[in-house]
Amino acid sequence: MHLTFLHDPRGECSTLIRRADGAEFTLSSYSRKHRVPHDLAHAVTERELGMPDGIFGCIAAGAVFDSMQQTAGKKRYDAKARSTRILKAPNSIGISESLSAVIHEAVEKDRPTPYARLRESWGITRPDACPYLDADLDRATATLRELSQLWQASSDPLVFPWPKRLQAQPS
Repeated sequence: MHLTFLHDPRGECSTLIRRADGAEFTLSSYSRKHRVPHDLAHAVTERELGMPDGIFGCIAAGAVFDSMQQTAGKKRYDAKARSTRILKAPNSIGISESLSAVIHEAVEKDRPTPYARLRESWGITRPDACPYLDADLDRATATLRELSQLWQASSDPLVFPWPKRLQAQPS
């Protein structure tokens, strides 16, 4: 899957998603109040922390969210049922929301990696210990900082490859 983050003339961001099955979608992001697009923060957090079943891993597997519009490619005969199965299976969408928000805020406000807040966010939704090391959290924050600078410095699209290994498994 490939993600391309596009500048929208209204100050928003939209994401072009090209899945391995040939389907293409646009995903609208409502992040005008942020320097860093919210969906970019999700993509970076999920990729850098290796979350196969976060928002983008679920999309790679065939999930379709209400904010997505298919723009090209053939629709699978079982697209709706597959999407439902993927989204009903245990996944990390909630923890992805939580961790992405913390990393997004740190980058937005030019703060260092918020280790304690990230671990606290993990603990709110999960009973086990946070599995991510400081180096993992630093990598996610540093990558988002770097891509944020690229995003702000140019109106060119930002291409973001998605690893094949990060794909939710439908039940």
